[in-house]
Amino acid sequence: MGKSLAGKELGQGITQRKDGRYQARFTNRFGKRQTIYAKTLNEIRQRLRNEQYEDEKNLNVVSSDMTLDEWFDVWMDTCKKNCRNTTRANYTHSYNRIRESLGWRKLNNINLITMQQAFNELKTDMSRKDTRRILIDMYNKAIDADLVLKNIPMQVNTVVNKDSNSEEPRVLTLEETDIFLEVAQHYRYFNTFSLALETGMRIGELLGLKWSDIDFENQTIYVNRTLVYVTCKDETSPKYGKKINEFHEPKTEKGKRKIPMTLKAYQILKRQKLWKAEIEAKGKKAPEGFEDLVFVTTRNAPVSQNDTDLVMKVISDRIAKEHKKFKPLTPHTLRHTFATRCIERGMNPKTVQVILGHSSVNITMNLYCHVTEDTLISEMSKFEEEESEKGVNRQIGSKKSLHQVV
Repeated sequence: MGKSLAGKELGQGITQRKDGRYQARFTNRFGKRQTIYAKTLNEIRQRLRNEQYEDEKNLNVVSSDMTLDEWFDVWMDTCKKNCRNTTRANYTHSYNRIRESLGWRKLNNINLITMQQAFNELKTDMSRKDTRRILIDMYNKAIDADLVLKNIPMQVNTVVNKDSNSEEPRVLTLEETDIFLEVAQHYRYFNTFSLALETGMRIGELLGLKWSDIDFENQTIYVNRTLVYVTCKDETSPKYGKKINEFHEPKTEKGKRKIPMTLKAYQILKRQKLWKAEIEAKGKKAPEGFEDLVFVTTRNAPVSQNDTDLVMKVISDRIAKEHKKFKPLTPHTLRHTFATRCIERGMNPKTVQVILGHSSVNITMNLYCHVTEDTLISEMSKFEEEESEKGVNRQIGSKKSLHQVV
C-alpha cells in the first residue's frame, strides 16, 4: 500500500511524490511497469482505473516504448485474430526468422541499416521475401497506431544471394507425367495424386473432400473445405496441445467452387469408392466427424498432408533411380502441372482461374502456368511452319510479279 507525504494510506500502487504530485504504477499485460501522474488523489485513482481497464480489455495496444516482439503479439491478437490457425502459424514461422536479431529492439528505434543487416543474415532470398511481407503489414498497422512514422521494411532489399528460389516451380512434362503415373499406381494415395492431375485441387482440398461433394450424375466435384493437421488450441479439449485434423473454410470465397469431372476423374472416384467400401467391409470405423471422407488411410482415418508428402518423396526417389534427370516433386507440383496443361491446350485463362479457385487471373497466369520443354518445341515448330508458309508465298508472289513484268 502506498502512502501520502503525511503517512496516509492511499491504495495499492499509489504514492505521493515530494513535489506533492501523485503517481500510480501497475504492470500491464506486456509485462511492463506503467507509471501515471496526477495533481490530486481523486484524479490519480480515476486515471489508474481507466488505464487498468484499457489494459484488461486490450484497448491500450499502443505504447511508445514497445518492442518489435511486443508489437508482433499485439498485431497477431488484434489484426490477425480471425485468421486460420495454419495462417497464424505461417506468420509466426516467418517472423521467428528475425526475432533473435530484431525482436528485442524498440519498434521506433529500428532503422533501415539495422533491419537490412538482420535480413542479410537469413539463408535465402525466398525467406527474406516471406519475412519482409509480414513486417510490411505489421508496420502499416503500426503507422495507423501512431507508433512509427514510416514503413521501413518496404525499403529492405530481399535479393542478396540470387539463389535458386527464383526458379519456376516444378512442372511435369507430358513424358514425366506418364512416368509418374506408371510408378505411383503401386503406392498408397495413387487415386489422390491422379485426381490432383485431373482437377488441379490443392492437396488439403482433396483430403477434405467428402462423398456429399461428389455429384456423379452431373459429373461435378464441389470444393467446400480443406483438411489441415494442426495443434489443438481449445484449452477445454482433452486434445489441447496435440495434433488434430480440422476442416477449414477456403481462404477466400473463390476457393469454394465446382469442378466439372473429366472421364478420368470420374473413373478415379468410382475406383476410390469401391476401395473405401472394401475398407468399411473389414469393419474399419471412421473417427467421428470424418465418416464421409473420400480419401482415407487403410484404417479409414483422415489422411494427413505429412503422409502424402512422404509417399510422394518415395515415388520421386524411385523414379530418380531409373531416370537420372527426373527432379524431385511434391503434391503441389501436380496442381502446377494441371494449370500448365490447361493453358497449353488452349483453355481460357479466366476459366482456369475459376477451376483453380484463385482470387485473380494474374495469380493463375504468373504463378501457376509455366512453359515446359514440350511447349517450347511445339511452339517453335509452329513458328517454323508459319515462316515456311510465308517463304513459299513470297516465292509465289515473286514469280507472279516477274510474269507480270514480262
